[in-house]
Amino acid sequence: VQLVESGGGLVQAGGSLRLSCAASVRTLRSYDMAWFRQAPGKEREFVAAISRSGGNTYSADSVKGRFTISRDLAKNTVALQMNSLKPDDTAVYYCAADSLIDGSYSYTNRNKYAYWGQGTQVTVSS
Repeated sequence: VQLVESGGGLVQAGGSLRLSCAASVRTLRSYDMAWFRQAPGKEREFVAAISRSGGNTYSADSVKGRFTISRDLAKNTVALQMNSLKPDDTAVYYCAADSLIDGSYSYTNRNKYAYWGQGTQVTVSS
């Protein structure tokens, strides 16, 4: 499984960016997908996830109401629409995928995800 993120960049506070994750898989219906982020000197943290059924999405409290995760089954891509960006959103954003159905970890736990992209930098200036 290969995950390739794109769409990062520099944006002013209050602006928007749309990240995309292209997955080299047969179908996203077999994978739970998520976005995490890591700021300098901080732990990698959960941002948003979407279940393999597409019926459930999850967001961190810090991004609720501002970020939206979605997927395109035809293109095998997962997007993260980020609005009302803040300087605290500055981080490297990573796409992650999980194919197991064992329930050992919650969607917010990075240990759930076996596959990771290389990340894309998002910088929000004040």
